[in-house]
Amino acid sequence: MSETLLKVVVRKRENHTDGVMALELASLNGEALPAFEAGAHVDVHLGDDLIRQYSLCSDPADTSAYRLGILKDPNSRGGSVAAHLNLQEGSELTIGMPLNHFPLEKSAKRSILIGGGIGITPMIAMAYSLKAEGKAFELHYCSRSPETSGFLDELASCSFSNHVDLHFDSEDQRLDLETVLKDADAGTHLYVCGPNGFMDWVISTAKNLGMADSNVHKEFFNVEVETGGASFEVVAEQSGITVRVGENESIADALKAAGVKVKVSCEQGTCGTCLCDVLEGTPEHRDVYLTEEEKEDNDQITLCCSRSLSPRLVLDI
Repeated sequence: MSETLLKVVVRKRENHTDGVMALELASLNGEALPAFEAGAHVDVHLGDDLIRQYSLCSDPADTSAYRLGILKDPNSRGGSVAAHLNLQEGSELTIGMPLNHFPLEKSAKRSILIGGGIGITPMIAMAYSLKAEGKAFELHYCSRSPETSGFLDELASCSFSNHVDLHFDSEDQRLDLETVLKDADAGTHLYVCGPNGFMDWVISTAKNLGMADSNVHKEFFNVEVETGGASFEVVAEQSGITVRVGENESIADALKAAGVKVKVSCEQGTCGTCLCDVLEGTPEHRDVYLTEEEKEDNDQITLCCSRSLSPRLVLDI
């Protein structure tokens, strides 16, 4: 089944800092865009085989446009640089339908939202939803300095501004995470998005303070992927093709070279776009998308980065 794609136009571009821009994307005919829930993202098609995922940071109640925040990453693999260079007001582009791997827990009595750097984007949409629903929440925005931080004007004037706390390293306003989490009970849910080290710190602190894993929700946007390993065989059951995955080759690349269509986006095991069912064999999971419980089941694998512990994998593709 083919993916539903949307044709949109950049209605507005705001350069918040030298490295952070916000885009408003509207439909070409001015009609409302498909509804989305807080935590959702869209695939942005930036060129041939160049697809990147960006969180929607607009109010889910307003579908006249989608809003994205994009950091010009100095370690970009091409996506963010292309976005900053090519996406100007009036630019037309293709995006995927909103997908949500980072939803709010409806039963939560209290929500703690923590965004590090550009990781603030999904938290803004979450805050709009929680405010509209009258739920208890707080939003913590952690960044190096005001000069490097996007969305400050919006956070100062929005409907939930009294729920926002800013934490800037340059002004010695670092987040006191233990104090923030000390009163967390079974009805409190934590959401975090940001750089790897920041994420690890928040997640490990929450765990050390006794928060249940099921109450800690996370979305990675950039991870260092372990590469390489012993070669192994992959059987694409539906396609009737068998390939050998080389020592420094991904399963996705090996399959694509053999003519098997594989959809890949992040290439870092963060998004789940290339997730595939395992029919036989034992995966070596290198992603951060699957939960630990899902990894233990060994019935799914991310084709962009994970490998095999067995000499042969049979995949449902």
